Amino acid sequence: MSNLIDLQSQIEKLQKQADDLRAKEFDKTVQDIIAKMRAFGITAKDLKLVGFRRAKTDAGSGAKMSRGKAKRTKSGTVAAKYRGPNGEAWSGRGLPPRWLASLVAQGQKKEDF
Repeated sequence: MSNLIDLQSQIEKLQKQADDLRAKEFDKTVQDIIAKMRAFGITAKDLKLVGFRRAKTDAGSGAKMSRGKAKRTKSGTVAAKYRGPNGEAWSGRGLPPRWLASLVAQGQKKEDF
């Protein structure tokens, strides 16, 4: 029976082989699909591919299709809504920080900060 390191090494080798094979066959497969679509007059709309976007694979070559909303991007930092006595800051989003939770537990109001 192999140990964990040997198995991980085998997994890495097999993954590299799979990635190389995918990269080698990707362009040929795309050309075959395009040729068949042209021969039968099939469009992306016929395949209901509207709304799909191309997602990168681990190998960086080839592609897989995914459906759904695009990921949200960060819109920047949010201004601090609360400031602690030692210069700490909190935007008011998420769980309150420890400094604020301890002050509230002592009976102070977070609106005071």
